Amino acid sequence: MDKEDAQAVRELERAALDLPAGLQLVWLGVSGYRLTYEGVSLFIDPYVSRVPLRALLLRRKTLPDLAMIDRYASASGHVAGVLVGHTHFDHAVDAPALARRYGTKAYGSRSLTHLMRLHNLEDLAVEVVPHQPYELGPFVVRFVPSRHSKLLFGRKVPMDGEPTCDHLHGLAPTAYKCGEVYGIRIDVAGISLYHQGSADLNDSELREGPVDLFLAGVAGRSVTPRYWERILPKLDPRIIVPTHYDNFFSPLGTPQDLVLRVKLAAVPEEVHRVARDAQVAALTRVDAATKDESGSETS
Repeated sequence: MDKEDAQAVRELERAALDLPAGLQLVWLGVSGYRLTYEGVSLFIDPYVSRVPLRALLLRRKTLPDLAMIDRYASASGHVAGVLVGHTHFDHAVDAPALARRYGTKAYGSRSLTHLMRLHNLEDLAVEVVPHQPYELGPFVVRFVPSRHSKLLFGRKVPMDGEPTCDHLHGLAPTAYKCGEVYGIRIDVAGISLYHQGSADLNDSELREGPVDLFLAGVAGRSVTPRYWERILPKLDPRIIVPTHYDNFFSPLGTPQDLVLRVKLAAVPEEVHRVARDAQVAALTRVDAATKDESGSETS
C-alpha cells in the first residue's frame, strides 16, 4: 500500500461518524455494508467472497463462498432486505446466498432478478421502480438511477450491458454484467444515507434533497468529469465516507491493500475544494474490526 494512502486510512478511521443511538454501520469491504437499527439489518452490495484474480483471468465459475459469509456477513435479528446497486461480481455475487440464508428479498435491477433466477430464488427478487419508497422495517429505501464510471480508459464501462448467462456453471466473473445502475438512498433514525457504488451519476435524478452521510465510491472518480463538483452540491452531505478503495481481489482476513492508483490520500482535499464544511471519515473494514488486541479474530 502507498505510504500516503496508508497514513490516510489510519487518519480517516479515527474520525467519528456520530450516528444516532442504536444505528450501526459495518463496512464489509469494497462497496458492501451491513446497516442495523434496533435489531433489524439491511445488506448493501454485500461482497465478502472475494473472487481471486485468477478466477477472472481464467473465467472460472464464481459463486458465493458460504464460509466467508458465515465469518464476515452474519447478522443477528431480522434482515429486512439485500440491496444491490449494480450487478458486477464485486457488488452482487453474495446477494443470492444472503437472501436465501435470511429468507429476505433482494432489491435491484432486472439483471439482479436474472441472477436470482439462476439460483432458483426468483420469488425473493424485486425489480425496483426508480424513486419509489420501499419500507423495509425501520428503513425507507429509494433507488436512484445512476451511472457506472467508465473505468476502461475513460471510454467504456467494464462488463457493460445485461447478463445472458443461463446456468450457474456459466457464472464466471465476466458473466456478472453491470446491468442498470442505481444509487441507494436510505432514511432511518432521523438521518439520510446515500450509497454510490461507482463514481459517476445521473445528475438530473438526484432530486430527493440533502443527506447526512454519503458512502462515496471513489475508485473511478478520476475518469468521471467533475465528479465531486457535480455530486456534492446535490447531496450536500455532512459526512463523506469513501468506499470501494480496497483491493477487491484480496481476501478478507489478509492485510488490507488498495485499488491501484486510487489516491485515497487526495480525497479530503478534493472534497474540501467543493464542500468546505463536510467531514471525511472512513470505517474500519469488518475483518480488522473483528480482531482483538492480540490479533486474533473475535466473534
